[in-house]
Amino acid sequence: MLAFEIITPFTVLLCFLGVFIGIIMGAIPGMTATMAIAIFLPLTYVLEMVDSIGLLIGLYVGGISGGLVPAILLNIPGTPSSLCTTFDGYPMTQKGEGEKALKVGITASIIGGFFSLTVLYLFAPFLASVAIDFTSVDKFLIIVFALTIIASISKGSLIGGLFSGVLGIFISLIGRFPDNNEMRLMPPGLEEQLVYGFSLLPVLIGLFAVGQILQEAEEGMKPASHQKLDLKKTEKNKFSLKIFKGQYINTARSSLIGTFVGMLPGVGGSAASITAYSQTKNFSKHPERLGTGEPEGLISSESANNGLIGGALIPLLTLGIPGDSTTAILIGAFLLQGVQVGPLFISSNPDLWSGIVITLVVANIAMFILMFFSIKYFAKIVFIPKYIIFPIIVLMCVVGSYAINSGIMFDVWTLLIFGVLGYIFPKIGVQIPAFLIGFILGMEAEKYFVDSLKGSGGDLTVFFTQGPIAIVLWILILGSLVYAFIDSQKSKKNQAST
Repeated sequence: MLAFEIITPFTVLLCFLGVFIGIIMGAIPGMTATMAIAIFLPLTYVLEMVDSIGLLIGLYVGGISGGLVPAILLNIPGTPSSLCTTFDGYPMTQKGEGEKALKVGITASIIGGFFSLTVLYLFAPFLASVAIDFTSVDKFLIIVFALTIIASISKGSLIGGLFSGVLGIFISLIGRFPDNNEMRLMPPGLEEQLVYGFSLLPVLIGLFAVGQILQEAEEGMKPASHQKLDLKKTEKNKFSLKIFKGQYINTARSSLIGTFVGMLPGVGGSAASITAYSQTKNFSKHPERLGTGEPEGLISSESANNGLIGGALIPLLTLGIPGDSTTAILIGAFLLQGVQVGPLFISSNPDLWSGIVITLVVANIAMFILMFFSIKYFAKIVFIPKYIIFPIIVLMCVVGSYAINSGIMFDVWTLLIFGVLGYIFPKIGVQIPAFLIGFILGMEAEKYFVDSLKGSGGDLTVFFTQGPIAIVLWILILGSLVYAFIDSQKSKKNQAST
């Protein structure tokens, strides 16, 4: 089918709008791409599937890319994934090279975005074709592996990561035991409200929007420093593609790392940029210069950031497992439209698959055009007071949650409950990405576990004797746990030595 038959002008317009709003929200410190998608998710209910995906992918790409603006200009990461961008971006601004740094980051972002898009386009159909043959045992073990990955990246808090994932699973099972309706797991007195469990979308919006706003409120929502930004055209501040000369390997390596890290469930953009930046430092001819305003470090961080986008979509579309918290929210968009992601998604929805690929192309091009040629105006976004924006966001969250299931008040209470939990969790060591992955995968894990036992007549050895795929998955699970334990011990030793 031709591209214009899949993507309409309205879809392109929504994609551009999504990128524009995503850049604004990503550029405001404390607001992220995840929050942007969570806020606008209810609006997709009235849109066609391709149109809604165009809007959400635009928000995703714009939100991730917009984080470089405050990182470079104010030394404040706009999003967690732009942490390493501050290392060299802000020193460049201090040298009077602010515009140059912004354009280097924007160019690296589009390179990373197209790299991961290519990997997604080539690799996802193959993985989906293989995953079609997975049995219930294999699918259950894949979910277990996803949860062990969460543990392995829980730096210095192995138990915390595991506990967060298990807590998410536990809460996801409230009211969801289809084989025996009389044995539903739910708090007493709330049987009627929780007969179908907590709705996913209010949970997502509460954790990532309301929870973040409460954290920002605690810090006082102080406006950004109104320092003067020097973005004048000077020879020193002039951008040229010659900056990328000699950085081809660095750009490709960082994009690859970002794409690979994006494929790992629960890892996220900050891990992608940190891993890419550390590798750049290891292979650099002048590692001592990194952190002093070198474009090399900026290129590494931003190409990895946008590289994770396509990578995170691979496990989402082929296995139904979100690669990060943002793609976890995208599952909500598919659920609103009645579309099931997993091994059969690409073969059952070829038009939608083509639409996703095309909207990713459009979103990356839109991001580059909007930011590269209008960066002076986007730079002013960092000074918008949060006390003006956040009340509007709270109102949108409440209205959206109420409307998602055609006016159920308990969804609003769910939003507020998980908003408070999103504020409390980080303070008590519960990791929100791990919790969310567990919450999303919990019901699927139970389903595949029960189906496996039904097929084997209750024999638990089926999980160890199913076939070669199960053996490989057990090796991966054990390897992930061993790595997590060793890494946790190293972190404790390093903390003790310091």
